Amino acid sequence: MTSSATSPTSTNATDAPYPAGFRARRGLNWGFLGLLYTSFYMCRYNLSVANKSISDEYHFDHTQMGYIITTALFVYACGQIINGLITDHIGGKKAMLIGACGTIAMNILFGVASYWSMLGLFIAIRGVDGYFQAYGAPGMVKINAAWFKRIERGRFSGIFGFMINLGRFGIFKLGPALLAGFVLWGSLKVSPLHWRWLFWAPSMICAIVAIGMFIFVKETPEEAGYENVIPDDSIRAADGTHAPFKQVFFTIISNRVVWITAAAYACTGAVRQAIDQWFPRYMQDLYHSDLNSASFQWLALLIPLVASVGSLSSGYVSDILFKGRRAPVAAALYFLETAIILLAAQFHTANAAILFLVLISFTANSTHSILGSAAPMDIGGRRMAGFALGLIDSFQYFGGSLAGVILGHLLDKSLGNYFYFMAPFGAIGGLLMLTILGRVSGHSPTPTPPIPSAAK
Repeated sequence: MTSSATSPTSTNATDAPYPAGFRARRGLNWGFLGLLYTSFYMCRYNLSVANKSISDEYHFDHTQMGYIITTALFVYACGQIINGLITDHIGGKKAMLIGACGTIAMNILFGVASYWSMLGLFIAIRGVDGYFQAYGAPGMVKINAAWFKRIERGRFSGIFGFMINLGRFGIFKLGPALLAGFVLWGSLKVSPLHWRWLFWAPSMICAIVAIGMFIFVKETPEEAGYENVIPDDSIRAADGTHAPFKQVFFTIISNRVVWITAAAYACTGAVRQAIDQWFPRYMQDLYHSDLNSASFQWLALLIPLVASVGSLSSGYVSDILFKGRRAPVAAALYFLETAIILLAAQFHTANAAILFLVLISFTANSTHSILGSAAPMDIGGRRMAGFALGLIDSFQYFGGSLAGVILGHLLDKSLGNYFYFMAPFGAIGGLLMLTILGRVSGHSPTPTPPIPSAAK
């Protein structure tokens, strides 16, 4: 396998040990980025916890709630493409701060909109929120492409997945507590709150973390005083981290492997969003689960926990056993996922549903991390990782948008359609990954699009 470095200097940097203090400074950087993205997810998955409460209050059916979900995911997908380009031009830190300000405002407005009970207003606000949320992933991945070597990025993608799942766990713990009431510090009793607090409380958390991120995060190691520590594997690396729109656009869209990875990622999105957006409502509707019951809280813990394990393990396996190759690992996961989904559809008990929801979350989040974060960094390097991420990740949410109104309509017909909706996507994703198993990495002498490690 040829090195992705473009000069002797960067080759030497690949082998050199890190200078004193670098890992700690990178950890501080990554910590605030990860926590901010965690808070983004709390501001996103609050809807899945509030789904039934909103539906019961305004008599919305599954299809109507699906319109809110689909709009948010579809606009998020479009925003990823636009914001990926913008991020490569303005930098990841500014992008994440724009996204944070936007999602804070929209979550506050969504709660305020509860006083008018208009479906169209909920849809519009959540759609705008989807656009601002779409600044988060390109911004974070662009910054971390400058802080992590290629052979570390699979492991980074696992940490990326962990922060996502920390956000999901946070809202699945906080949300039911807000709805049911809780005791704080052993003496302060908080009465049950209206579902609008599921949108207001996460926005407050996001605001606090965004301030810390603004203060402590540096765009590149060089800005933190560490010169030539991480090799720049971008095309035309000497031009720095910011790239012209035209160069970024044509370099990334002309790469065939980008489109295959994106199409497979759409399959990941359909399954992942079917779980994340609907599992609380599915358990409530079919098995009459209480969100504060021990069984549901175990499910709410296990889904992000195994998702984190899947993200971390798939990243390490692709880095260490497959030397940065993502496609073989992703293909195996997609086919395993299909088998699990088909098996899940044959069982009809609450305990079985819990088991299979957890297993599906493991497989979906494993492909999510290695194709959604490691692959774009492999493809774009520090100059173009934002748009590479934006384009590939947009397809996850185009696919995920099918899990809104279409899945909602199927659930109105029969809750038994839940797992069968997901099954085809696992098989298609696996087949797409098989088409790029044999690709080899490395740059050609001319500045043509790089072949990503994800697609070998």
